[in-house]
Amino acid sequence: MIIDIKNATWQRGDKTILKDVSWQVKNGEHWCLLGLNGAGKTALLNLINGYMFPTKGDVTVLGFEFGKSPLPELRKLIGWVSSSLQQRLYGNDTVEEIILSGKFASIGLYQQPEENDIEKAGKILADLGCEQFRFRRYETLSQGERQKILIARALMASPKLLILDEPCTGLDIFAREQLLSMIDTIAKQPDAPTLIYVTHHVEEILPCFSHTLLLKQGEVFRAGKTADVLTEGELTDFFGTPLEVERKKERIAISLKS
Repeated sequence: MIIDIKNATWQRGDKTILKDVSWQVKNGEHWCLLGLNGAGKTALLNLINGYMFPTKGDVTVLGFEFGKSPLPELRKLIGWVSSSLQQRLYGNDTVEEIILSGKFASIGLYQQPEENDIEKAGKILADLGCEQFRFRRYETLSQGERQKILIARALMASPKLLILDEPCTGLDIFAREQLLSMIDTIAKQPDAPTLIYVTHHVEEILPCFSHTLLLKQGEVFRAGKTADVLTEGELTDFFGTPLEVERKKERIAISLKS
Protein backbone atom coordinates (compact mmCIF):
# COMPACT_ATOMS: atom_id res chain seq x y z
CA MET A 1 0.00 0.00 0.00
CA ILE A 2 1.43 3.38 -1.01
CA ILE A 3 -1.04 5.53 0.96
CA ASP A 4 -3.39 4.26 3.64
CA ILE A 5 -5.46 6.95 5.34
CA LYS A 6 -8.26 5.87 7.65
CA ASN A 7 -10.90 8.27 9.02
CA ALA A 8 -8.47 11.18 9.21
CA THR A 9 -9.77 14.51 10.49
CA TRP A 10 -7.70 17.66 10.82
CA GLN A 11 -8.89 20.72 12.68
CA ARG A 12 -7.33 24.16 12.92
CA GLY A 13 -8.81 25.94 15.89
CA ASP A 14 -12.56 25.48 15.67
CA LYS A 15 -12.48 24.93 11.89
CA THR A 16 -12.47 21.44 10.39
CA ILE A 17 -10.26 21.40 7.28
CA LEU A 18 -10.41 17.64 6.61
CA LYS A 19 -13.22 15.42 7.88
CA ASP A 20 -13.17 11.61 8.13
CA VAL A 21 -10.96 11.21 5.05
CA SER A 22 -10.23 7.60 4.07
CA TRP A 23 -8.07 6.97 1.03
CA GLN A 24 -6.05 3.98 -0.11
CA VAL A 25 -3.55 4.10 -2.98
CA LYS A 26 -2.12 0.76 -4.05
CA ASN A 27 1.16 0.06 -5.77
CA GLY A 28 0.83 0.40 -9.54
CA GLU A 29 -2.00 2.96 -9.38
CA HIS A 30 -1.73 6.59 -10.49
CA TRP A 31 -4.30 8.94 -8.98
CA CYS A 32 -5.76 12.33 -9.76
CA LEU A 33 -6.87 14.46 -6.81
CA LEU A 34 -9.62 16.77 -8.06
CA GLY A 35 -11.20 19.58 -6.09
CA LEU A 36 -12.06 23.26 -6.30
CA ASN A 37 -10.08 25.93 -4.48
CA GLY A 38 -10.60 25.55 -0.74
CA ALA A 39 -11.53 21.87 -0.99
CA GLY A 40 -8.66 20.83 1.28
CA LYS A 41 -6.24 19.53 -1.36
CA THR A 42 -3.17 21.26 0.11
CA ALA A 43 -4.10 20.11 3.61
CA LEU A 44 -4.32 16.53 2.36
CA LEU A 45 -0.90 16.82 0.71
CA ASN A 46 0.58 18.20 3.94
CA LEU A 47 -0.91 15.22 5.74
CA ILE A 48 0.64 12.75 3.27
CA ASN A 49 4.06 14.40 3.62
CA GLY A 50 3.89 14.40 7.40
CA TYR A 51 4.00 18.18 7.72
CA MET A 52 0.89 17.96 9.89
CA PHE A 53 -0.70 15.18 11.89
CA PRO A 54 -4.39 14.32 11.87
CA THR A 55 -6.45 15.44 14.84
CA LYS A 56 -7.82 11.93 14.75
CA GLY A 57 -7.48 8.94 12.45
CA ASP A 58 -4.56 6.92 11.12
CA VAL A 59 -2.10 7.67 8.32
CA THR A 60 0.47 5.31 6.80
CA VAL A 61 2.51 6.35 3.75
CA LEU A 62 5.02 4.04 2.05
CA GLY A 63 4.96 1.84 5.13
CA PHE A 64 5.69 4.73 7.52
CA GLU A 65 3.01 4.82 10.20
CA PHE A 66 2.54 8.32 11.58
CA GLY A 67 3.39 8.51 15.26
CA LYS A 68 5.59 5.42 15.07
CA SER A 69 8.02 6.11 12.20
CA PRO A 70 10.73 8.73 11.46
CA LEU A 71 8.96 11.04 9.02
CA PRO A 72 12.12 12.83 7.78
CA GLU A 73 13.06 9.47 6.27
CA LEU A 74 9.64 9.27 4.61
CA ARG A 75 10.02 12.69 2.99
CA LYS A 76 13.17 11.51 1.24
CA LEU A 77 10.97 9.04 -0.67
CA ILE A 78 8.43 11.65 -1.79
CA GLY A 79 8.86 14.17 -4.60
CA TRP A 80 6.53 17.16 -4.33
CA VAL A 81 6.42 19.53 -7.29
CA SER A 82 4.54 22.80 -6.86
CA SER A 83 4.67 26.24 -8.46
CA SER A 84 5.73 27.80 -5.15
CA LEU A 85 9.05 25.93 -5.36
CA GLN A 86 9.93 27.89 -8.50
CA GLN A 87 10.22 31.11 -6.49
CA ARG A 88 12.74 29.57 -4.09
CA LEU A 89 15.25 28.28 -6.62
CA TYR A 90 18.23 30.37 -7.76
CA GLY A 91 17.76 31.79 -11.24
CA ASN A 92 21.51 31.91 -11.92
CA ASP A 93 21.89 28.16 -11.42
CA THR A 94 22.10 26.03 -14.53
CA VAL A 95 19.41 23.47 -15.23
CA GLU A 96 21.94 20.72 -14.49
CA GLU A 97 22.68 22.26 -11.07
CA ILE A 98 18.96 22.58 -10.33
CA ILE A 99 18.39 18.91 -11.14
CA LEU A 100 21.44 17.71 -9.19
CA SER A 101 20.25 19.64 -6.12
CA GLY A 102 17.23 17.34 -6.10
CA LYS A 103 19.41 14.49 -4.83
CA PHE A 104 20.22 16.50 -1.71
CA ALA A 105 16.80 18.20 -1.36
CA SER A 106 18.61 21.54 -1.18
CA ILE A 107 17.92 24.95 -2.65
CA GLY A 108 21.16 25.44 -4.51
CA LEU A 109 23.92 22.89 -5.07
CA TYR A 110 26.41 22.90 -2.18
CA GLN A 111 27.80 19.36 -2.38
CA GLN A 112 30.06 18.01 -5.06
CA PRO A 113 28.03 15.58 -7.17
CA GLU A 114 29.57 12.29 -8.14
CA GLU A 115 30.07 11.29 -11.75
CA ASN A 116 27.16 8.85 -11.62
CA ASP A 117 24.93 11.68 -10.35
CA ILE A 118 25.84 13.80 -13.37
CA GLU A 119 25.15 10.84 -15.66
CA LYS A 120 21.80 10.26 -13.99
CA ALA A 121 20.83 13.93 -14.43
CA GLY A 122 21.72 13.69 -18.10
CA LYS A 123 19.66 10.53 -18.54
CA ILE A 124 16.62 12.12 -16.86
CA LEU A 125 16.89 15.12 -19.18
CA ALA A 126 17.20 12.82 -22.20
CA ASP A 127 14.27 10.65 -21.13
CA LEU A 128 12.09 13.73 -20.72
CA GLY A 129 13.21 15.39 -23.94
CA CYS A 130 14.88 18.32 -22.18
CA GLU A 131 18.54 17.82 -23.11
CA GLN A 132 18.68 21.19 -24.83
CA PHE A 133 18.15 22.99 -21.49
CA ARG A 134 21.00 21.29 -19.62
CA PHE A 135 23.47 24.20 -19.47
CA ARG A 136 21.01 27.09 -19.62
CA ARG A 137 20.37 29.35 -16.67
CA TYR A 138 17.14 28.51 -14.93
CA GLU A 139 15.98 32.14 -15.11
CA THR A 140 16.05 32.04 -18.93
CA LEU A 141 13.43 29.28 -19.14
CA SER A 142 9.73 29.80 -19.77
CA GLN A 143 7.16 28.91 -17.13
CA GLY A 144 6.41 25.59 -18.81
CA GLU A 145 10.08 24.73 -19.20
CA ARG A 146 10.68 25.50 -15.52
CA GLN A 147 7.91 23.11 -14.51
CA LYS A 148 9.52 20.36 -16.57
CA ILE A 149 12.83 20.96 -14.81
CA LEU A 150 11.14 20.87 -11.39
CA ILE A 151 9.77 17.43 -12.24
CA ALA A 152 13.20 16.30 -13.45
CA ARG A 153 14.68 17.61 -10.18
CA ALA A 154 12.17 15.55 -8.18
CA LEU A 155 13.04 12.41 -10.17
CA MET A 156 16.72 12.86 -9.30
CA ALA A 157 16.04 11.48 -5.81
CA SER A 158 14.31 8.36 -7.26
CA PRO A 159 11.11 8.97 -5.26
CA LYS A 160 8.62 6.20 -4.59
CA LEU A 161 5.78 8.75 -4.66
CA LEU A 162 5.67 11.82 -6.92
CA ILE A 163 3.09 14.51 -6.16
CA LEU A 164 2.38 17.02 -8.94
CA ASP A 165 0.57 19.91 -7.28
CA GLU A 166 -1.32 21.85 -9.98
CA PRO A 167 1.72 21.84 -12.29
CA CYS A 168 -0.14 23.47 -15.20
CA THR A 169 -1.02 26.65 -13.31
CA GLY A 170 -0.19 29.69 -15.43
CA LEU A 171 0.60 27.75 -18.60
CA ASP A 172 -0.95 28.43 -21.99
CA ILE A 173 -2.64 25.54 -23.77
CA PHE A 174 0.48 24.62 -25.78
CA ALA A 175 2.82 24.59 -22.77
CA ARG A 176 0.18 22.70 -20.80
CA GLU A 177 -0.10 19.93 -23.38
CA GLN A 178 3.68 19.63 -23.63
CA LEU A 179 3.93 19.24 -19.86
CA LEU A 180 1.08 16.72 -19.75
CA SER A 181 2.79 14.71 -22.50
CA MET A 182 5.93 14.61 -20.37
CA ILE A 183 3.94 13.43 -17.33
CA ASP A 184 2.36 10.70 -19.46
CA THR A 185 5.85 9.57 -20.48
CA ILE A 186 6.92 9.33 -16.83
CA ALA A 187 3.81 7.34 -15.88
CA LYS A 188 4.50 4.76 -18.59
CA GLN A 189 8.08 4.04 -17.53
CA PRO A 190 8.48 0.58 -15.95
CA ASP A 191 10.16 2.02 -12.85
CA ALA A 192 7.82 5.00 -12.52
CA PRO A 193 6.96 6.28 -9.05
CA THR A 194 3.34 6.33 -7.99
CA LEU A 195 1.90 9.60 -9.30
CA ILE A 196 -0.59 11.86 -7.53
CA TYR A 197 -1.77 14.63 -9.88
CA VAL A 198 -3.55 17.51 -8.16
CA THR A 199 -5.82 19.83 -10.13
CA HIS A 200 -9.18 21.57 -10.31
CA HIS A 201 -9.33 21.23 -14.12
CA VAL A 202 -10.98 18.03 -15.35
CA GLU A 203 -9.52 18.40 -18.83
CA GLU A 204 -5.99 17.87 -17.46
CA ILE A 205 -6.72 14.31 -16.31
CA LEU A 206 -4.74 11.95 -18.52
CA PRO A 207 -5.65 8.32 -19.28
CA CYS A 208 -2.62 7.20 -17.25
CA PHE A 209 -4.44 8.30 -14.08
CA SER A 210 -6.37 5.11 -13.47
CA HIS A 211 -8.07 6.41 -10.33
CA THR A 212 -9.55 9.71 -9.18
CA LEU A 213 -10.43 11.13 -5.79
CA LEU A 214 -13.01 13.93 -5.65
CA LEU A 215 -12.46 16.15 -2.61
CA LYS A 216 -15.17 18.63 -1.61
CA GLN A 217 -15.20 20.86 1.45
CA GLY A 218 -12.64 18.70 3.19
CA GLU A 219 -14.46 15.41 2.62
CA VAL A 220 -14.06 12.58 0.14
CA PHE A 221 -16.98 12.99 -2.24
CA ARG A 222 -16.07 9.98 -4.36
CA ALA A 223 -12.99 7.81 -4.97
CA GLY A 224 -12.42 4.98 -7.41
CA LYS A 225 -11.58 4.16 -10.99
CA THR A 226 -11.50 7.29 -13.12
CA ALA A 227 -13.99 5.90 -15.64
CA ASP A 228 -16.53 5.39 -12.85
CA VAL A 229 -15.89 8.69 -11.08
CA LEU A 230 -15.75 11.14 -14.00
CA THR A 231 -19.27 10.59 -15.27
CA GLU A 232 -21.81 13.27 -16.10
CA GLY A 233 -23.95 12.34 -13.10
CA GLU A 234 -21.10 12.21 -10.60
CA LEU A 235 -19.55 15.48 -11.78
CA THR A 236 -22.93 17.24 -11.83
CA ASP A 237 -23.44 16.24 -8.20
CA PHE A 238 -19.85 17.10 -7.30
CA PHE A 239 -19.87 20.61 -8.76
CA GLY A 240 -23.50 21.20 -7.84
CA THR A 241 -24.56 22.36 -11.29
CA PRO A 242 -25.83 20.57 -14.44
CA LEU A 243 -22.88 19.62 -16.64
CA GLU A 244 -22.27 18.02 -19.99
CA VAL A 245 -19.33 15.64 -20.30
CA GLU A 246 -17.59 15.15 -23.63
CA ARG A 247 -14.91 12.48 -24.15
CA LYS A 248 -12.16 12.94 -26.71
CA LYS A 249 -9.17 10.60 -27.06
CA GLU A 250 -9.63 9.20 -23.55
CA ARG A 251 -9.77 12.65 -21.95
CA ILE A 252 -12.86 14.54 -20.95
CA ALA A 253 -14.07 18.10 -21.04
CA ILE A 254 -16.99 19.57 -19.14
CA SER A 255 -19.33 22.42 -19.94
CA LEU A 256 -22.40 23.92 -18.36
CA LYS A 257 -25.68 22.61 -19.67
CA SER A 258 -27.62 25.32 -21.45
